[in-house]
Amino acid sequence: MLSDNTSFGVDGVETRAGITPVEARALEGKRLRYYDYCMVAFAVILICSNLVGAAKVSVVELPFIGPFVFGSAVLFFPLSYVLGDVLTEVYGYARARRIVWVGFAASVYAALMTAIVVAIPPAPGWAGQDAITSVFGQTPRIFFASILAFWCGEFANAFVLAWMKVLTGGRMLWTRTIGSTIVGQAVDSLIFYPLAFLGVWDTHLVLTVMVSNYLLKVGWEAVLTPVTYKIVGFMKRREGVDVYDVGTDFTPFRVKV
Repeated sequence: MLSDNTSFGVDGVETRAGITPVEARALEGKRLRYYDYCMVAFAVILICSNLVGAAKVSVVELPFIGPFVFGSAVLFFPLSYVLGDVLTEVYGYARARRIVWVGFAASVYAALMTAIVVAIPPAPGWAGQDAITSVFGQTPRIFFASILAFWCGEFANAFVLAWMKVLTGGRMLWTRTIGSTIVGQAVDSLIFYPLAFLGVWDTHLVLTVMVSNYLLKVGWEAVLTPVTYKIVGFMKRREGVDVYDVGTDFTPFRVKV
């Protein structure tokens, strides 16, 4: 059975796990043990998902359904949304917003680097240019679509989760993680697949992969809900905080917390 450690509002009352609910501004100057590690993990997941699996379409045979077509990155990219949920739930919207901007900047750098590496003329006698171009030649377009979709989707995800946490008084974490993912991944998918692949893939394939990947992403969030509960509970206990975004400025256009 899932155990929800966020049962009270921002009233200074100790929760069952010994965590005091606080407003976001109360974290100013507090040493956070795991925040920096989460920032690095978030950027790594995002870049690897885009570089390694975004352009590959895979298929598996499902019993009673038949061939199921999906983008390979869907197996790993949803972890960024799970981590985003954890960050917003534990540290609040403002600190999650800063990490989204870090992921955005890292993605821009990766896109520029791959574009330059592909464009530089190869040395005489080096036979790997065709392979590099084949694998990474589309990367700038994919990265542009990805970082725009990620930026919009992740902020939608963080906003919905933070808003629902205040609305529910911190109860029913699963409604926030799944509900925010439904919204965030819808925004992400509707932006990414048309921008990245229309005109490159057949339109029917774009729509098929967009829908199947969206369902898989939301499904992943639901499946990982017990894990999310464990991680959120662990981090709240170790950090000693449970942030509620009361009075938070929800604009995405800043990095200050």
